Amino acid sequence: MKTLFSAILMVVFAIGIHAQSRLENAQKQTSQNKELILLNFSGSDWCIPCIKLHKNIIETDEFKKLETENIVIYINADFPRNKKNQLSPELKKENASLADLYNKKGLFPYTLLLNSEGKILKSWEGLPSENALAFSKEIRNIKENQK
Repeated sequence: MKTLFSAILMVVFAIGIHAQSRLENAQKQTSQNKELILLNFSGSDWCIPCIKLHKNIIETDEFKKLETENIVIYINADFPRNKKNQLSPELKKENASLADLYNKKGLFPYTLLLNSEGKILKSWEGLPSENALAFSKEIRNIKENQK
């Protein structure tokens, strides 16, 4: 009986955690750790500036330091078009909700720096003109000014 109860509790707990969105989870984490959220809207398999943004900024060691140093939590709201790259229905729905909230114009790429309450601190329409180092430095400066 104890095992059955424990199993039911674990399933209920797992469903509760899974039901929360990445943004809600990030907001909770950022409010505790004073991090920022970088929300990026991209079309990973059709938008050339989006692909360049990921290759030249997001995937660099300089940007990854922002994550490892607890400066920023990165969320990618991706909208792929190719059938082989389609996301799960849950993730599609979550990305659509994020777009309804933050990207009503449907811009790609569109990158937002948010605080833990979801307030927009900075936005980049299209491919940022900065390189990875300058982009990361700008985020660090914004975080410093939040203190």
